[in-house]
Amino acid sequence: MRLSPRPLIAGLTAGLITIGLLASPAQAAPTGIPSKATAQTYLNALTVAAEANASTYDRDLFPHWITISGTCNTRETVLKRDGTNVVTSSACAATSGSWYSPYDGATWTAASDVDIDHVVPLAEAWRSGANAWTTSKRQSFANDLTRPQLIAVTDNVNQSKSDQDPSTWQPSVSSYRCTYAKMWIAVKYYWALKLQSSEKTALQTMLNTCSS
Repeated sequence: MRLSPRPLIAGLTAGLITIGLLASPAQAAPTGIPSKATAQTYLNALTVAAEANASTYDRDLFPHWITISGTCNTRETVLKRDGTNVVTSSACAATSGSWYSPYDGATWTAASDVDIDHVVPLAEAWRSGANAWTTSKRQSFANDLTRPQLIAVTDNVNQSKSDQDPSTWQPSVSSYRCTYAKMWIAVKYYWALKLQSSEKTALQTMLNTCSS
């Protein structure tokens, strides 16, 4: 008896789909990253001014991490969003999973090796205009999941970046600098923060590497 090839084809198709899914793990993907053209429009619209009020910065003026849903705070929410196969406890702590850090290309399997980076650092925001905000507005900025302001990265890379802007710090993975610039610009534009001249020059150079 001749067997129909359809079951075999269906099986092969399902197998290929499964392989494809396994070969394409989820990676860090903040929302709200603009196109190159939109980022250029935003960059052109931002006000250039010298930084100020650096000596009065206090991290406690930007309350974080706040509860986002159930028992999950902002850090835990980003860990789940940016990780692959993340398993959490009843308290929302990540107990297993893997995290790819686009800044340096490293992959980690322990949440303790991962920091949640504020793309535009809190101290940078303070020096660029956030000193005039209410504490409530600074809390919203520090926990912003709508703009591309929070991303899971290697902890010591985040610590090395500290409060630097793109004129003095950029991701070591050069292919990610386009995305980083678009993220930084989008955040500063939405929150109406100022730019230093050197910062704008660096962002323009990074933006020029974008294809779209």
